[in-house]
Amino acid sequence: MTGSKILLTEREITRLLDAHPGWRRDGQVLRRSYEFSDFRAAFSFMTHVALIAERLFHHPEWSNVYNRVELAITSHDVGGLTSRDRRFVEKVDAIG
Repeated sequence: MTGSKILLTEREITRLLDAHPGWRRDGQVLRRSYEFSDFRAAFSFMTHVALIAERLFHHPEWSNVYNRVELAITSHDVGGLTSRDRRFVEKVDAIG
């Protein structure tokens, strides 16, 4: 992953958030909340996210309560947001 340990600039983070309005910045973490029709739909979404995380080898912090899923992503090893986080957000949002 060339360049994956380089922190995103403030401008890159702003562009990412503009392109993915469901996400919000919380310091050096990107967060998003989801609400689904029921637990089955939430679990299906989590399964898709897990496959993305494995492919990218970049894993979120997350929680699930019935039909709600909370996601948080950052690059802990460099203490901020990198292209790994951008790719994760883009792939998760592509789930639909």
